[in-house]
Amino acid sequence: MTIVSTATAAPERAGRPVASVYRAVWRWHFYAGLITLPFLILLAVTGGLYLFKAEIDGLIHRDVKQVEARMTGERPPSEIVTQAVKAFPGQAVKYTPPESATASAEVTIRDAGGTRMVVYVDPYDARVLGQIPDKGTVMWVIRQIHSLAYFGPVANGAIEIAGGWAILLVLTGLYLWWPRKQSGGVVTVRGKPRQRVFWRDLHAVTGLVAGGFILFLAITGMPWSVLWGNKVNQWANGHNFGYPAGVRVALPMSDEHLAHVAPTTWSLEQAKLPVSQVAGGEPIGLDAAVAAFDRLGLTRGYAVNLPGGPGGVYTGSVYPKDMALQRVIHLDQYSGKPLIDMSYADYGPLGKALEWGINVHMGQEFGLANQLVLLAACLAIVLLCVSALVMWWKRRPQGSLGVPPLPAEKATLRGVVALLAIGGLAFPLVGLSLIVMVAVDGILVRKMQPIGA
Repeated sequence: MTIVSTATAAPERAGRPVASVYRAVWRWHFYAGLITLPFLILLAVTGGLYLFKAEIDGLIHRDVKQVEARMTGERPPSEIVTQAVKAFPGQAVKYTPPESATASAEVTIRDAGGTRMVVYVDPYDARVLGQIPDKGTVMWVIRQIHSLAYFGPVANGAIEIAGGWAILLVLTGLYLWWPRKQSGGVVTVRGKPRQRVFWRDLHAVTGLVAGGFILFLAITGMPWSVLWGNKVNQWANGHNFGYPAGVRVALPMSDEHLAHVAPTTWSLEQAKLPVSQVAGGEPIGLDAAVAAFDRLGLTRGYAVNLPGGPGGVYTGSVYPKDMALQRVIHLDQYSGKPLIDMSYADYGPLGKALEWGINVHMGQEFGLANQLVLLAACLAIVLLCVSALVMWWKRRPQGSLGVPPLPAEKATLRGVVALLAIGGLAFPLVGLSLIVMVAVDGILVRKMQPIGA
């Protein structure tokens, strides 16, 4: 239901074979819209909000995230962590130094029951400002809803299906939009809001403008998907412990993955952590580790994951809007020596391309312009969904689902399904849903009263 031709009669004049192909594509475009429409609205609304994650979180949680800048120096990280643990007893697992002079420090603590809490501390006097459950900020909740991860892996799989169908939706919509000797509704909108032609033209023109953005967002969103994204991640990063070639050195590696202990890029989720070499010495401590990360030039805004045991390491990681500054450093907790130091420049061509797509998808690569363009795309997606619903409602026969009519030549329907199956091979969950829809189309929908064009 994304892009519907403004002149259904045009393919009819072109001959029966062309009309049959048109009807077959229209029928499956309808099914694709039926599957994706509620998800597209959800993704557009939550995605549009998440584009402004820092701004919205900074406003809503300003009481704990912002402090008054002072001339006095910051308190030692160890003191800040000590005060945070007093407020929420447990084991400190992560420390985030203040990103700017007006930002608070953050300490993530895990209690005896496994609950994680982020405690915010004024870095100038080590005064506790408040606490929020880990991943409990407004924008984290929005992000979890955006991927449906908030509702478990099954729901997250539904987003993967919707993303795959959105790609098919745009491609079939482009075919339906393609001008067939008509002039109206190609790049202009005819009629008035009370007329169906107005909504049909608005849908077509908006789809033409937004279709490329939908394709981009669907494709770049796939790396996060529960099945396809996970398998591609393992395939792409499963060699050399997941690190880019030439970066990993001959060090003992643990069985712990970087994604399990720290936020990281998609490309490094499968990367394994190195092991500190216990040689009878004393750990250097958090203060020395933070000083080492600053000395090594890790961009502020980085987070420090504390060692998880005698063989653990200090992991400093930062993922700013400028991808050139992305960096992960693992320090031996006894010697303070960098065991691994990698940045965006060390990724391979595939890793760089994927990370660039993800960065643009999140509205980070080109600053405010990136955010505003994608916000406009999200609004266009909502408009597409609304116009599709209105258009369907205006032509829907009473008591019928309003499925587009079967083509005169049934072979064309099978041909279109075969083409869609190619997408199903690329995205297995989409392929499974395609099989279900083919069964529904054959058993139920064909019994319904078809409508005219």
